[in-house]
Amino acid sequence: MKIIKKVLIKQIVTEKSKEKLKTNFYNHKMRLEQECQQLLFEQRKLSNKLGISKQEVGHRFQQEINNRKEKIKLADFKIEQLEMLEMGSEIIEKEVEALVEVSEGSHWNELMGESAIVVKDDIVIRIDE
Repeated sequence: MKIIKKVLIKQIVTEKSKEKLKTNFYNHKMRLEQECQQLLFEQRKLSNKLGISKQEVGHRFQQEINNRKEKIKLADFKIEQLEMLEMGSEIIEKEVEALVEVSEGSHWNELMGESAIVVKDDIVIRIDE
């Protein structure tokens, strides 16, 4: 029988990977800021239409803008944390699923123990099982 198990993908911090992460965080932040500007524009456009409560429109748009501003703060925090990371340290990048073969007599704890794939500059350098 095969089951699905979670496997962590860890990345070893190098100059190249650090720069790539920083670029991703900045791009995400810029996209969120553009969305805020677009929402403000849409809010002004909708508030001029008749038959729509300006207060309700303002409240709903402000809620969406606040959500994005929180995400921008989180991106700024991630950029700050990235600056403090030392070269060679491991960070968890994501989690993937893997198929694991289970048969009678298998050691359950060994099968379900934490597994990780360690990557350095897009090359797998180690598999921890």
